[in-house]
Amino acid sequence: VQLQAYGGGLVQAGGSLRLSCSASGRTFRGYAVGWFRQAPGKEREFVAAISRTGGYTYYATSVKGRFTISGDNAKNMVYLQMNSLKPEDTALYYCAADNRIITSGIRDYEQYDYWGQGTLVTVSS
Repeated sequence: VQLQAYGGGLVQAGGSLRLSCSASGRTFRGYAVGWFRQAPGKEREFVAAISRTGGYTYYATSVKGRFTISGDNAKNMVYLQMNSLKPEDTALYYCAADNRIITSGIRDYEQYDYWGQGTLVTVSS
């Protein structure tokens, strides 16, 4: 599975962006898809994920209530809608997918086999 993340950009604090993750090679059906981010000098951290069935979503505490992950099987896309952005959301955002991951590992980036390139989100204060 080849993933591509896009939609990043520069936005003022309080603004919104929607990141997209597309898959080529096969569909997302049966894959858990996660969004992770990495700020300069910091560890990669979990942001949000959608389960393999698409029926469950998971969020980091820092983004819950502001970010929404969703999938569109018809378009073979996964989105991350980011609202009320804060300067601390500035990071390189990655999407990742895996078809074997279980709930307990869905927040762990090491559990994902397939990764897209990052898309940069910069939030100015």
